[in-house]
Amino acid sequence: MDSMEQKLAPGMVFVRPDTPEPPVSDLTYTTRLLKIIVPDRHPPPRYSNLYPVALCCAIACIAGFLFGYDSGILTFVGGVLTLTSFQDHFNFTKAQKTHVSSLCVSLQQLGAFVACPLSIPLSRKYGRKSSIFVGSVVFCIGAMMQTVPSHSLACFYVGRVISGLGLGAMTVVVPQYNAEMSPKEIRGRLGSFFQMAYTLGIFTSYWVDYGVKVNMESTESQWQTPVGLQILFSGLLAIGMLTVKESPRWLITKDRMEEAKANLQWVRASDGPEVANELAEISMAVRAEHHATEGLHWTEFLHGSVLKRLSAAFALFLAQQATGATAFAYYSPQYFSLLTGDDETRSLLLSGIFGAVKVIACFAFVCLAADRFTRKFNLASGAFAMAATQIVTAAVLKNKPIDSGAAKDVPPAAKATVAMIYLFVMIYNFSWGPLPWPYCSELFSNRYREVGVAVGVSSQWLFNFVFTISTPYMIDSMGWGTFLLWGLFDIIIGFGTILLATETRGLSLERAGQPEAFRNDNEAKLGNVYRRPSSSSLGSDKKNGSQIRESGI
Repeated sequence: MDSMEQKLAPGMVFVRPDTPEPPVSDLTYTTRLLKIIVPDRHPPPRYSNLYPVALCCAIACIAGFLFGYDSGILTFVGGVLTLTSFQDHFNFTKAQKTHVSSLCVSLQQLGAFVACPLSIPLSRKYGRKSSIFVGSVVFCIGAMMQTVPSHSLACFYVGRVISGLGLGAMTVVVPQYNAEMSPKEIRGRLGSFFQMAYTLGIFTSYWVDYGVKVNMESTESQWQTPVGLQILFSGLLAIGMLTVKESPRWLITKDRMEEAKANLQWVRASDGPEVANELAEISMAVRAEHHATEGLHWTEFLHGSVLKRLSAAFALFLAQQATGATAFAYYSPQYFSLLTGDDETRSLLLSGIFGAVKVIACFAFVCLAADRFTRKFNLASGAFAMAATQIVTAAVLKNKPIDSGAAKDVPPAAKATVAMIYLFVMIYNFSWGPLPWPYCSELFSNRYREVGVAVGVSSQWLFNFVFTISTPYMIDSMGWGTFLLWGLFDIIIGFGTILLATETRGLSLERAGQPEAFRNDNEAKLGNVYRRPSSSSLGSDKKNGSQIRESGI
């Protein structure tokens, strides 16, 4: 028996460390480059059975599907608001459609924006699971008010506000829940479920709208079918949340240790020493925070690293919206008309394919790349690559303008721009689409996570509204300059990521939320963009866990 093992006190767990990696400074620049291009095999998770945690995250991410479906079903150009049956039922003219559409968008986003700060006390007092359940019920009530044959736009608008309240709360709490439930080795992958569900929701809304428009008669059922499906999806989410477990991290903050232990064992499908060490690490961090800064006060958010992280969360989702991808999702037919000419059927078909490309790209990212490269590398490289596609699109449109009239044959220049847009959305769903959701939760310790994520998601809703409202005017007045503007934004985002972003991949939430990780950024040096979590960090995590278990905490 190893002499180190003999020295361990009863009840402690000995974890044999792996062979340490050479320091980054000892690697040549060629070796660093090769680690990016031909990376090592990604280390396997500590737990062999990932089904329970994947199930929890997948059920919670039905909220992401609702987000995408709700965004697309009404606001998508060519959606429910364009149906004659909808206009006849609510008695408004085509001339009023823009006004009605604007209110449908703004009222829902207003409700979501208001719900973000309101979700903080709800999540803190009643837990993540209960907050998501309440959000799904509130959303369902709003969807019912939109679906009933009221013949009243006022009733429909109230339903939009209520559904926005439920949706806003869920978009704050679900990323926290996913981050807190996931093992650190695959936290990026499971956290990216939210974006994948969002893209699937938008894709579904495109084809449901198209299906009822083509295959159903112009009656009340034509518009009620796509709107009413929201009730089904939110009901499935509510029922699903009754079957999963509460976040062990939240339970520990409430001193419900036995329940936290049972939940962690269930979600990890294990009762081995790894679970005990993880539980001990969480407990140590939560108690250290509690004793060091007991009594949370709002002035804490105005000082030091906490303010930096709040600013980073706000900027993160501002950057996500400034890439232009959300505007493409809402107004893809108008964009494709600008690129290929005024053929409504062709534009709708290209938009449907656009939605499919988003789903496939995001699925590929979750399966292949979510935790393979560092967050910083994915975000920075994604921004620069998106900038290239947008600038190329702008250059082609500037030099080879497309005839605004409908044409049977699409010219090669138009085909090239469509290919660039499809490439753009693929890159987006490999970087700025999915990653901000888990990354925002990783920036904060347990003490500040509710507030931090609420600030970030509030930014998402605020600038979602800004770019959604402004995009039609940009397309009309700027034409090809719209793509150039998105490209310039992407360049700024790329450099901002390199200079200001911190790295959180492979760290436990407790370590990722420490001010030292934010200030020093020691986990992601240039040239070590792809790296496995260091054996020293894994060993220190487990060593800390053993010490806590020995002390009886």
